[in-house]
Amino acid sequence: MTAELELATAALERTTAALTGAEVEVSVDRNQLALTRFANSVIHQNVAEDVTHVSIRIHHDGRTASTAATVTGEPDLSGLVGRAVDAVRVAPSDPGWAGLAQPVDVASGGAVDGDVASPAARAQVVRGFVDGAGGLETAGYCRTNVWAGAFGNSAGHAASGAGFECGLSGIARRDGADGLARLAPLTLAELDGYALGARAAAKARAWVDPIELPPGRYEVVLEPTAVADILESLAIAGFNGKAVNEQRSFVRLGEAQFDPAITLVDEPLAVGLTYDDQGTPRRSLTLVEAGTTAALTHDRRSAAEARTESTGHAGPGAAVWGPFARHLTLEAATDGTVATEIEGPAADSSVAELVAGVERGLLVSDLWYTRMLDPRTLAVTGLTRNGLWLIEDGELTTPLRNFRFTQSYAQALMPGNVLAVGSAVSPVPGDTYTATSPRWSCPALRLASWNFTGGASG
Repeated sequence: MTAELELATAALERTTAALTGAEVEVSVDRNQLALTRFANSVIHQNVAEDVTHVSIRIHHDGRTASTAATVTGEPDLSGLVGRAVDAVRVAPSDPGWAGLAQPVDVASGGAVDGDVASPAARAQVVRGFVDGAGGLETAGYCRTNVWAGAFGNSAGHAASGAGFECGLSGIARRDGADGLARLAPLTLAELDGYALGARAAAKARAWVDPIELPPGRYEVVLEPTAVADILESLAIAGFNGKAVNEQRSFVRLGEAQFDPAITLVDEPLAVGLTYDDQGTPRRSLTLVEAGTTAALTHDRRSAAEARTESTGHAGPGAAVWGPFARHLTLEAATDGTVATEIEGPAADSSVAELVAGVERGLLVSDLWYTRMLDPRTLAVTGLTRNGLWLIEDGELTTPLRNFRFTQSYAQALMPGNVLAVGSAVSPVPGDTYTATSPRWSCPALRLASWNFTGGASG
């Protein structure tokens, strides 16, 4: 029995003893999260935390309450159990309680060697990025997280697991022009800092003396770092079962809402996440199959409301934000081969293939400062960043100043607007600082129309 499972069992036993007849579930998550940050081509911060977090949810006498805390010893656990019992006694009525997950086999996910996430290993990746940039000023981070967890409930269900995630995001700068590279592979050994530094530097060197184009609708090639923002919005506001139940989403099961070139799959098992916060086993879940919406993401509560089954997407904040996918993959046009590195701002052969088919359009490296205007259409406003070029007759010709855009992400992927999908998938890291950072795996996209509304200043 792992230390996490022992702690979950102890918390469960204490809670059920303190409140006879209660339905109880306990989650334990130990995250060894580490972050190596660099600026001016020098590592300036190396931070790490080893935190065990315990959450307890109780349903008793028609009421539900949840409490959570960092636990380092006996007093913390006793206090957490006491607060959970006190909270459920004064909680409001909860007619939507969906009950506990019943006992079922859950894969463990295997053990993870913490040495793979050493400071020296991260420093080596950063060293490679700085060297690959060839003398340009660099900045960014390399992060790792080793997770071990356990779950138990009063219905007799128990599970444990372990997983690992890593990622790098960095820029290379030349005379105020930034080039970007991001990657979140499955192992730190696959994080080639030198290649990523060279990619970022090639972009920075090519983005010289940008000119301004008038706003309007342009054909675009979005690199994976830009496509990742689309996937995140689709996950949170689109396929989210709670959002669909509340009619805040455009997504409709069984309808051909996307171009036939679009297939979206959530892959939490890739990083070792074998069960969710309610103990439901996770699995590979196809949300869009060749353009047709095939599934939604549910926890037990949203699934009960929709009269279906949980898909294993209960997570932190699900009561507020709803259950959403955190490891979405937009499938490539082929079998997802690795792209060949090439010279210039197109970054790799997969992007270059899409650029070659454009008569006149824009190559977009990154989207940032994006804000949702209407979740029902996924209308988003934001800015381009870290490299923008004019494409003419299949060639990158002129660096461009950044645009502001206002675009429905749902319409961007609708039938007829997706002209081509790249032949290689790049996993892009999500949030830097949280242990449960998302991971978006996506190819580049060639889209017929993207609505640019003005310059970066307005």
